Amino acid sequence: MPYEETLAAVPLFSRLDPDDLKRLGKAVVLRTYRTGEQIVKEGEQAVAFYVIVSGKVQVNKGGEELATKGAGESFGEMALLDGFPRSTTVVTLEDTECLVMTRWDFTAELNSGPSIALAMLPELSKTIRRLEGEEIP
Repeated sequence: MPYEETLAAVPLFSRLDPDDLKRLGKAVVLRTYRTGEQIVKEGEQAVAFYVIVSGKVQVNKGGEELATKGAGESFGEMALLDGFPRSTTVVTLEDTECLVMTRWDFTAELNSGPSIALAMLPELSKTIRRLEGEEIP
């Protein structure tokens, strides 16, 4: 099943060309999680990135709810880049399907050509600016 369209809707990958999206689409795996299942845990080693295909999750930090995310949204982007411990816990609120990409698969794609990284840099810059409180058009 091709996942390029799903990945293209993720801001981090929105500037990738179709060939790069196709390559990344081959690196993801569809996983199903049951209601109440913990997908990632705050403080654990981050090894994967997730795009919600269906269902809903709750994002918590220090036991407090930060956000609810649903189909088309993603979490764990920084795991692709730094592998630092998770800053949040994500638990399913209903049965949920996610596309999962591991850091090592992502790194292998980056190593095969820089075009993916170059296309991602503007979105990463926007994210940093938002975190610093800047207005982004």
